[in-house]
Amino acid sequence: MELQYCINHMPKSEDKNLPIMAIDEVKKARAFHESFPQYRETPLADLAGQAQYLGLGSVMVKDESYRFGLNAFKVLGGSYAMGRYIARETGRDIADVPYRVLTRDKLRKEFGQATFFSATDGNHGRGVAWAARQLGQKAVIRMPKGTTQRRLKNIQDEGAEVTIEELNYDDCVRMAAAEAERTPHGVIVQDTAWEGYEDIPSWIMQGYGTMAMEADEQFGGRPTHIFVQAGVGSLAGAVTGYFVNRWREDPPAIIVVETSDAACLYQGAVAGDGSPRKVGGDMPSIMAGLNCGEPNITAWDILRNHVTCFLSAEDSVARRGMRMLGNPVKGDQQVVSGESGAASFGALATIMRQDEYRDLRRELGLGADSRVLCFSTEGDTDPERYRRIVWEGQDR
Repeated sequence: MELQYCINHMPKSEDKNLPIMAIDEVKKARAFHESFPQYRETPLADLAGQAQYLGLGSVMVKDESYRFGLNAFKVLGGSYAMGRYIARETGRDIADVPYRVLTRDKLRKEFGQATFFSATDGNHGRGVAWAARQLGQKAVIRMPKGTTQRRLKNIQDEGAEVTIEELNYDDCVRMAAAEAERTPHGVIVQDTAWEGYEDIPSWIMQGYGTMAMEADEQFGGRPTHIFVQAGVGSLAGAVTGYFVNRWREDPPAIIVVETSDAACLYQGAVAGDGSPRKVGGDMPSIMAGLNCGEPNITAWDILRNHVTCFLSAEDSVARRGMRMLGNPVKGDQQVVSGESGAASFGALATIMRQDEYRDLRRELGLGADSRVLCFSTEGDTDPERYRRIVWEGQDR
């Protein structure tokens, strides 16, 4: 089976982390992003033809290939976390340090020179490097084995120090964190939270909330279902937290999609006791941005309380999503979606078109009255690989 699924029956926690994604907190993040001259709302593609083909009432896809010219949503989290960090270090509120203030020589002299460290499969590190360059700071980025040269060069072009290591993603996180600890004014900017490292990952999630709030306003009313992909779970936790707070009395059904090579959230749901699980080893999936085996514990707490279903997806699911979005039904908008970006729509299409998932369709209540929101989190961040998969029909 291309998809394995687990309906969420985990015991609830105190839900202490849901307020991180409170509407007022997300408004602060959005105001911060709106202060950047590069800010534009990314489009929400209304795929009416695809919806009819899939037997759904409507399908809309948030297209993050237009975000800040960086072809992916990740910059929202890294930039906001860096802004919050600089604000805290200089005794200011985030509302008092918009882009025009952060980039002034006066504040730069007051804050000094920091080095922002991060581990990445591509998009997060590029966002951190871009934000550091905008704010006159340094960035050091570590990338896991299997990273493509195109994604390495994207980060180099932003002026960061960057290397590909013979390590998986989670070990690169540990490496970057250790380097930051040893470096004067070194700061780790990672969306993976662990005990004692929770503020910055929470700020990153709030930064992702800008995308969720935009999509909410563009969608026009309450979605019945939301499909969102997950690596460490920060994006999924941010989207889940925002929409649960937004539609508290009747939240949408939320379906989280992971690569089967790193399905730590799915494994936690299967275990069913509410505790997070980790997945180790090599992670060769084409969904590079989802190749994360250790969950963000803050996001996990939100997910275990509010997600309807966890999915573990083979690479073929992402390829299907890439090809369908890139070659739309006549009249629909084209969405150029990369391997990780297409995972959520690919999972939706697989469930709706393959008879072996009819029981899952029934359990999720997916049908002609469903109004579904998906997130395409990246464009063709590796154009050569995108063409091989979409144009040439190759597997990777």
